Amino acid sequence: MIIRSLRYVWTSALAVLSLLFFVSLLVLVIVGVGWSVAVCIAGLVAFVLHDRFQLRRLLLWTREPIGTPVPAARGYWGRVFAEFDRRTRQSYEVRDRLAHALERFQSASQAMPDGVLYLSSDDTIEWLNARAEQHFGLDRARDLGAPVTHLVRNPDFVRYLNARHYGETLVMHVGRGAGLTLQVQVIPFGDDQYLVLSRDISQLERLETMRRDFVANVSHELRTPLTVIEGFLETLTDGLDDFAREDVHRYLTLAHEQSGRMRRLIDDLLTLSALETGAPAPVEEEVEAADLMHEVHKETELLSAGRHAVTLKLEGGGVLHGSYKELHSAVANLASNAVRYTPAGGHIEMGWRLTTNGGGEFWVQDDGIGIEADHIPRLTERFYRVDRGRSRETGGTGLGLAIVKHILTRHQADLAVHSLPGAGSRFTVHFPSARITQD
Repeated sequence: MIIRSLRYVWTSALAVLSLLFFVSLLVLVIVGVGWSVAVCIAGLVAFVLHDRFQLRRLLLWTREPIGTPVPAARGYWGRVFAEFDRRTRQSYEVRDRLAHALERFQSASQAMPDGVLYLSSDDTIEWLNARAEQHFGLDRARDLGAPVTHLVRNPDFVRYLNARHYGETLVMHVGRGAGLTLQVQVIPFGDDQYLVLSRDISQLERLETMRRDFVANVSHELRTPLTVIEGFLETLTDGLDDFAREDVHRYLTLAHEQSGRMRRLIDDLLTLSALETGAPAPVEEEVEAADLMHEVHKETELLSAGRHAVTLKLEGGGVLHGSYKELHSAVANLASNAVRYTPAGGHIEMGWRLTTNGGGEFWVQDDGIGIEADHIPRLTERFYRVDRGRSRETGGTGLGLAIVKHILTRHQADLAVHSLPGAGSRFTVHFPSARITQD
């Protein structure tokens, strides 16, 4: 299109000059040389002045705001103006499309869960999204155009960026205290430009730590009773005839206790695994709260074997909507913990009441050894024990409260713990009104 327009302009200009030449020849033939030269010079001057005038109009038009109509002109200058107008409109359209594409890219980058940093060849920050600001502690308004290594001073990050070998990702820790754990990857593109992608993997790291701790704890919990059983069996195997019947019975009793501990641990592990992996909830039932508490109260008295005063306090009835088996397990776990951690002669109170907001709550309170405040937030962690030795001596697996937490979560219930060392503990479970039908 441009070539055709240029051809048209040159053809038109040549036609005008040719016309001027033929007019001059005609004047030469009719009038003479003097007039012919005068006409030729006058025509050339007029031609140049006309073109200069049109060029000035074109220059002034280019300085006008975008969208100003193109000047009107005839002949080849009209064609020139029209071509400039067309090309300008095309340029604006391309620019608008690129601007919209850039806006969409930036909007998409802002919505990404990962941080995005766009660096120039000298590592200065050209653009970043909000997530990158959070990850690296940057401020878009302040830090654009600054070298990223002057702002992110993590030594691992600086070495990784300067090495210019980005086949592997970088895992780095930022912030004070727990802070964040970031996975960083640099992607080169264009002419020495770089895209820095950052992802918060703090939760994954915590899960990996929990997995390692879980494996280590399970191994330890299983190894201890296995070692005891293995020792008893080796002792009996090496000299069974050398032991009295009473000693053999005592060894076998202890081995049986350890095997029972292993069985309880495995049962709790299977229960916890089913709860944590989101196994389908059992068919919900209408559980009479008073009946449930009566049953657990009887079981607690049997478990205590007369060593404690176990009382039951009921303030109203009501129906709980949920799994009877799971609710029974949660209440029984709390009650058995009270028995384990309350010295002989102590008092344990179990209770149920309806709340004024239409919900309900049950509690287990004792006057046992109590719990330090620092331990309370971690009580529902797997294998967390306030007193490891005492827990094992009393037959605890370290998984009971973790199971309770998951059961309560499945029933939209909350667990509150209040305790004072030496004064006892109170565990209270709050159920929402959606889970309760009051009598």
